[in-house]
Amino acid sequence: MELRQLRVFEAVVAHRTVTDAAAALGLAPSSVSEQIRALEQSFDVALFVRAPRGMTLTPAGRRLLPWARRLLGGAEEARQEVVTDRPELRLGTLETIAATHAPGMLARFAQRRPDVRVALHTDAARDGLLGAVAAGALEAAMILDIAGPLGELGFVLPPVPLDHLDLEEVPLALVAAPDHPLGGITELSRADLRGRPLLVDGPACSFHLAGERLLGGEVERVRAGGVAVTRACAERGLGMAVLPEFAVREELASGALVRLPLPGPRGGDAFPLRVRVVWRADREALPGLRAMLHAIAV
Repeated sequence: MELRQLRVFEAVVAHRTVTDAAAALGLAPSSVSEQIRALEQSFDVALFVRAPRGMTLTPAGRRLLPWARRLLGGAEEARQEVVTDRPELRLGTLETIAATHAPGMLARFAQRRPDVRVALHTDAARDGLLGAVAAGALEAAMILDIAGPLGELGFVLPPVPLDHLDLEEVPLALVAAPDHPLGGITELSRADLRGRPLLVDGPACSFHLAGERLLGGEVERVRAGGVAVTRACAERGLGMAVLPEFAVREELASGALVRLPLPGPRGGDAFPLRVRVVWRADREALPGLRAMLHAIAV
């Protein structure tokens, strides 16, 4: 039994498929399969049930899982203690907020914890970041969510114990081209939006999920792309878009886009997204991890 095999084991548990676990670990799927087979051979027992919809743990696999987590946590703690005099925090962040929110948070962290180095990793997908945290490739990740339990926005969490800390709010805006038929209206209901095209990214996108919460099923969702593409399509009159205010501030100021009122008595004020830092609760034994993460907060 080797630590690298246990890391692969944990990743497969978290992602349920060899392909997704390989992507989270930066390995070839064949390498992941080989490591799992070697681990099973070392115990002379099957650890997973292979099925078309994914891999689930056998009773032996379930017994191994807490041991794997303890061993990997101890190994990471030893690495932090031995490799460098300055601990390193491997922090992931969504590309969407990497330029707008991460620098300020990292500056606060540098002032409060000059003894710790930060290695920043960006990813376009939330699932990739959460998978890397689950697999131990990252100590923590900054994602977007809403108030309440972790994942309240509507995304699936990996099957590992996670904790989180809210950092900053990210207000949203419903925007459209100046000549949009609903432009100039001071109050909108969901009925007013029925059949209107709403430009969205993929269903896993935080702003897509937020739009579903805010606007329901009345709008006609039209796939556009990421924030920049969606904003450009909205400017050209191809539909409305729910986007973070920081991404449309200049366009609203110049008149290239106009703000439409969000439905409800308080609109988007009642439903801001939040930047959340997420980490594995069972890895808090790493030297000062919780204190490090609180140093990022305002």
